[in-house]
Amino acid sequence: MNTPKLLNPEWVAALVGGTVHPGASPAQDLHWDSRQVGPGVAFFALPGARTHGRAFAQQALEAGAAFVVTDQAHPKAVQVGRPERALLALGRALRDRFGGVVLAVGGSSGKTTTKECLAQGLSWPAPEGNLNNAPGLTRFFFHLEAAEGCVVELGIDRLLEMAELAYLARPDFAVLTSLGVEHLEGLGSLENVVREETWLLQVSPLRLASVQAAQWVRLPQVKTYGLEAGDFQAQVVEMGLDTSRFRFEGQWVTLPYPGVGPILGALAALAATQMLGRPIGETIERLAHLRLPPGRMQRLRLGGVEFIHDAYNANPLSLRAGLDYLSTQPGRKWLVLGSMAELGQEALAHHLEAARLAARVSPHLVFIGPFASMQAQEVGGTATKTLEEAASFLAKAVQPGDLVYLKASRSVGLERLLELWPKEEA
Repeated sequence: MNTPKLLNPEWVAALVGGTVHPGASPAQDLHWDSRQVGPGVAFFALPGARTHGRAFAQQALEAGAAFVVTDQAHPKAVQVGRPERALLALGRALRDRFGGVVLAVGGSSGKTTTKECLAQGLSWPAPEGNLNNAPGLTRFFFHLEAAEGCVVELGIDRLLEMAELAYLARPDFAVLTSLGVEHLEGLGSLENVVREETWLLQVSPLRLASVQAAQWVRLPQVKTYGLEAGDFQAQVVEMGLDTSRFRFEGQWVTLPYPGVGPILGALAALAATQMLGRPIGETIERLAHLRLPPGRMQRLRLGGVEFIHDAYNANPLSLRAGLDYLSTQPGRKWLVLGSMAELGQEALAHHLEAARLAARVSPHLVFIGPFASMQAQEVGGTATKTLEEAASFLAKAVQPGDLVYLKASRSVGLERLLELWPKEEA
């Protein structure tokens, strides 16, 4: 049995010149959500968008926290000037203890899919889901065991965050998936997005970018990957309803998912395999058994209707990728589009453009959310105010054999349409 790893409060304090108060003891885990704290867990009281974590320090202590990293003095506290800076310093120190290759994935769209393709293709550990911020990465590195390498995802929604995450992860190998408008409420403009995301490539010795992203990059020695383009190419691409396949270096690569995103993710994994000097045969075999988190080109069949649940997240770039796939599929298609979050003052323009692009793929459009009526006025289709209204309309209009594509930001909760869909009779 492995001996549990311990996080010593004195070590954490020494990283940033903090003070250890009486009662603090070594921790076996760390967390930033007081609801996840129990005996033996270190709680990091981080500033939040609405509330500072220090407000939950007592709750964490009552739950049995080993110690609390905070800017306040109290029993069991590791008192520091800025807890978020202490977290970054700890994350970097934990990362520096890892002797393998750290491969980091950035970009505006497709990061989690690409991270999973890389991790599973290379058989390297990676954080579950999309734990792509400083707290999630720090916890991942704390629990990371010795390995040849690991894959992490770096997600940003504000200026200078990529510099922080790149400092923490210190990548040996960087992969940039794509670049486009994202999180404009925090990043402000496409120019800022490009500058922030491409910072990842600047700090990494090995560099790989999609052909789409490479057009924004002015750096030497950046390898590229793409569909029939780039240094590493997916050729003879075939996209079905259940699977996709393409040829790479003379071999067929088959994926148990439809869509452009999984293909590009798999291609990044194959490119990384070759750049690392590993044989591609094992990567191809592992990709044939790829498993992605729910909501990413997830295919379901309900009552004779085919659904593609791609609503874990959405921005203009990821929507375009979904539409590119749908344009290759035969039959009657319904596009159910909810809001794309965090687009700031440009939100209306991007939602109207999304409607115009969707109308080129199918006339059967259902819009949900604050821009729905304007989208329907722009291109036709049905505007609905709630998920329940959309589900009721679709249940009457959709026929067996139809394909229904769901796309929206996670905050919309578009997956509830699947829960509201009429159950098949036994």
